[in-house]
Amino acid sequence: MQVPPFTLEKQLSEIGQDLDEAVSRVVKSGIYIGGSEVLKFEQSFADAVGVSFAIGCNSGTDALVLALRALNIGPMDEVITPSFSFFATAEAISNVGATPVFVDVDPTNYLLDIELIEAAITPLTKAILPVHLFGCPVNMTKIVSLAKKNGIKVIEDCAQAVGTQWDGKPVGSIGDIGCFSFFPTKNLGAAGDAGAVTTNDPELAERIRELAIHGMPRRYFHTELGYNSRLDAVQAAILNVKLPILDKWITQRKEIAKRYINLLKGLSDLALPSFCEKNNDIHSWNQFVIRVKDCSKEEKVKGIKKIENICKDLPESDARDTLKDRLLHDGVNTIIYYPIPIHLQPAYKKLGYKVNNLPNTESLCSQVLSLPIFPELTLEEQEYVVNSIKKSLKD
Repeated sequence: MQVPPFTLEKQLSEIGQDLDEAVSRVVKSGIYIGGSEVLKFEQSFADAVGVSFAIGCNSGTDALVLALRALNIGPMDEVITPSFSFFATAEAISNVGATPVFVDVDPTNYLLDIELIEAAITPLTKAILPVHLFGCPVNMTKIVSLAKKNGIKVIEDCAQAVGTQWDGKPVGSIGDIGCFSFFPTKNLGAAGDAGAVTTNDPELAERIRELAIHGMPRRYFHTELGYNSRLDAVQAAILNVKLPILDKWITQRKEIAKRYINLLKGLSDLALPSFCEKNNDIHSWNQFVIRVKDCSKEEKVKGIKKIENICKDLPESDARDTLKDRLLHDGVNTIIYYPIPIHLQPAYKKLGYKVNNLPNTESLCSQVLSLPIFPELTLEEQEYVVNSIKKSLKD
């Protein structure tokens, strides 16, 4: 049996005709930039997130850049964020001229360790940029309280968390600005790059919209340097078909995650993700990420090696890599999110971070493994994945 980490094939078999009709409608209209499909999606998505404004843009990365620019964050400013995330989180901070300040994560939920944030705040800190990683919500109550206490802003990275809630509130509606990605593998995916920025502040919304269209509040009148970052009508049309189905897909993902936890519990070699559903929180399960523990100190020492000659002392887990290889041999495809922490990437060498600066982050990068999860994953496929894991751990 072959089990992919993610597939759109079954999704397309269910809604392919609706997508074809939506795309054809846009093509026949001759309106490919802006238009009714984009307006419809922006309003529908704003309603879904529970905010006053949603502005479509080219990608989740652009959403972060637009949010930072709208808050006047730039050179000489610092933004606190985790290193355990996709590179775009920090890249966006750097691309507006600011400096990312990396804070370690909580190893139990892989999220920004809130207890470490205040110590990282300096007079240059302008914002906190928490990441709702893998669909699990950060404790936004504490984040917002800490930000207000220190007079700084909050930008939520919701790239992997559409449909996630914290304390009954959708992520992207709690901080000053929310940033979403509709990359095809996301819970709500377009047929290419697409993103959105959400806010309840009308002035921020207006500035974000202007920045996304060359800093242009009205035709051929430019108040500042902006970007060409518009949501295409075709992508909006596709998202309009998918958005009403999102809740159903998340419910299916939650059922799959619960089954994984029930089927894998008791395996001493694995640490399972927290289901993270307390106080009306909702985990949207964009990924299901396990940790493969090192079996012994000797194995960890043995696993110390160079990662592409970047971090010669950063441990990689023989246990994780062995399990991944054995699963692949059985036809089970897994993904490592993320093998190298951002603070140790060559692009950030100038910031001076060293191995062991963020021990929890570095440990996770050597142990995490994402199992197949998508709404259409069958019980047979999931049991095959679990049985393959159990067999591999016994060998």
